[in-house]
Amino acid sequence: MEKAEHEAYLILESGKIFQGKSFGALRGTVGEIVFATGMTGYLETLTDPSYYGQAVVQTFPLIGNYGVIPDDFESGKIYMKAYIVNQLCTAPSNFRSVSALDAFLKEQGIVGLHDIDTRTLTKTLRSNGVMNGMIALDPADADMDIIGKYRVKEAVANVSTRKIYKLGAPQSRFHVAVYDLGLKTNIIRELVSRGCEVTVLPHDTKADRVLGLNPDGVMLTNGPGDPVENAGIIENLKILIAAKVPIFGICLGHQLLALAHGFKTEKLKYGHRGANQPVKNLFTKQVYISSQNHGYAVVTDSIIPGVADSWFVNVNDNTSEGIWYCNTPCFSVQFHPEACSGPRDTAFLFERFIELMEVNQYAAG
Repeated sequence: MEKAEHEAYLILESGKIFQGKSFGALRGTVGEIVFATGMTGYLETLTDPSYYGQAVVQTFPLIGNYGVIPDDFESGKIYMKAYIVNQLCTAPSNFRSVSALDAFLKEQGIVGLHDIDTRTLTKTLRSNGVMNGMIALDPADADMDIIGKYRVKEAVANVSTRKIYKLGAPQSRFHVAVYDLGLKTNIIRELVSRGCEVTVLPHDTKADRVLGLNPDGVMLTNGPGDPVENAGIIENLKILIAAKVPIFGICLGHQLLALAHGFKTEKLKYGHRGANQPVKNLFTKQVYISSQNHGYAVVTDSIIPGVADSWFVNVNDNTSEGIWYCNTPCFSVQFHPEACSGPRDTAFLFERFIELMEVNQYAAG
């Protein structure tokens, strides 16, 4: 396959310019520039809806070496604005591959940028924090006003399903209602493999409709954007919490469950994105390696004693990574226990959710 050699540029809102070459869709775009540190799993990154509105920089230097494998996708499309890599592999080698990344991004209409100094770019983002940027075929096309004003808006509404659908075997032992806030496919796989029938719901599904399904539990998925913008979801969660339905929240679900309990969230300087984030269980003192993708976090000091306990913290910066609720059958984690392509250290949390639903079934008689 012939390698694309069109010059392209990344212009940050600070004015710093990085020169590279274009692949994928040959056009310009604007997005929030973030970096991800995973050494593998680029297909899961590309198809993770939580990257809606962002341009992702991969810190690992070689990307695309095992091609495009649809069975590994976390959703049916790419939601990010652009994909930025150092070395782009144009001749992948994998028996499962159906195409190369360049063709996949072209098919999806997504801008790609390669052959740039991703190390310097990542160090810039770490020093200055996440910032907006524009990818342009000519740096003279950059509009600093447009770059500076860009915001990720209505993120959850743009990635959530628009219709209710079911997965898993009917008459399974457990029925789980899943709020699709930016659903990753492997969350469903993990639930179904543990004997759950799953009903996937749009983000704006009212609490009374959820309760009308008589679920054994509710799953709050990952998703993009600022959690405080989801006021309607938070109000519905308050009703579900009061109804004592077992709830398990992941990533954005973790943040929304915290907000529904009156806690606070904040934007991180550059976020946590990658498959190598250490988290510590404060109850057992055990440390796990986790996969993460988030730019916001629950403010630890806002967790109200007697309402909830801090469960996991990030070993690197002590930010909240998990909460166990005291008086309701709820818990949540900021990281991804369902992570594909791993690590699998925390997959046991799905068993915890099963246990909560079992206890609730027993209590109900």
